[in-house]
Amino acid sequence: MSGFYPFNPALGQEVQTDVKGVTLDRGFVAHFVAADPAAASVTAVLAATALTTSTQEITTGITNPDYPRALQIKGNQAGVAGNVVIEGTNYTDEAISETIAANGANAVSGNKAFKTVTKITLPAKNADGDTISVGTTGKLGLPYKLAHNTVLAAYLNNVKEGTAPTVATSTSALESNTVLLNSALNGNKVDVYLIV
Repeated sequence: MSGFYPFNPALGQEVQTDVKGVTLDRGFVAHFVAADPAAASVTAVLAATALTTSTQEITTGITNPDYPRALQIKGNQAGVAGNVVIEGTNYTDEAISETIAANGANAVSGNKAFKTVTKITLPAKNADGDTISVGTTGKLGLPYKLAHNTVLAAYLNNVKEGTAPTVATSTSALESNTVLLNSALNGNKVDVYLIV
C-alpha cells in the first residue's frame, strides 16, 4: 500500500469525456504549505568569511536553510570574483551542487532548492579584506517535478498574492522546481495551490 497512500497522482488515472473512446489524465489540486519561512538573508547559511590566497572548502559554521530553498552569495567589495560551489542535498536528500559566480558586492541568486548544505567552496581573494557570505533567497523548493507551471494561486499570511508567483520547473531535477512569491517572505505562512 505504500505506493498508493498517501495518494500518488503519478499512477496514470484517467477520466472519461463526452467523446466516446477519448479519456484525459486526471489532475489533482495539491496544497503546499511552508509554515513560517524566514525572510531572505545573505548570511543565513554562512556568515561573511574572509577569502585567502587559495580556494577554501568550508564544512563547519554552516546553517541549513529553514526550508528547501534557493541560496544566494554576496561579496563585500567591488573586486570580489570567482566561483562559489555549494554542495548539499535536495528535498529528497539526493546530493546536489550549484556553482554561483561572485559579482563584487552584489548579491547573486542561485536556482536550486537546497534542503541541506554540507560544503561550500570559496574562491581565492582578489584583494585584502575580501569576504563572501552565503544566504537564502525567497525561492522555495516545490516537492514535485513539474513539466510546466501549474500553480493556481499563492497566499502569504492568508492573503492572496495579487501578482502571480514566479515558478521554475523541471521534469528531471526536483531541486529546480521552485516558487518565488511577489511579496517578500517574512516568517508568515505560505500556501501554494498547484495542479499535479
